[in-house]
Amino acid sequence: MKHVLFVFAWVNFGFGIVGAFLPIIPTTPFLILAAYLFSKSSPKFHAWILNLPIAGDGIRDWQKNRVIRTRAKVLCVSMITLSLVLIHLNHSIPGVVKYTVSGILVSVAGFVMTRKSHA
Repeated sequence: MKHVLFVFAWVNFGFGIVGAFLPIIPTTPFLILAAYLFSKSSPKFHAWILNLPIAGDGIRDWQKNRVIRTRAKVLCVSMITLSLVLIHLNHSIPGVVKYTVSGILVSVAGFVMTRKSHA
């Protein structure tokens, strides 16, 4: 089972990296899930992801205190807003896709904004 969790950890890490460059895909939830999966499958890679220069502090904050820093919240909601604008300005995207993605993004924004900002 550890091998399966390890593979899923890398898949989520990959989605997180892609999300850093595409505003429609969130980065942080995938990196948090990758960290959790690494914690269950590989202590070595769990330590590695917690020590990433850009994301490590945020992942540790979440794992220890269930906290999302204010700066991360602002960035997250800003990127979600940008994504929503771009999605709705693009007339080639079918309505059902626009509204499904919009619902997901608004839900993620709501979740992020309702978490504590400090321990």
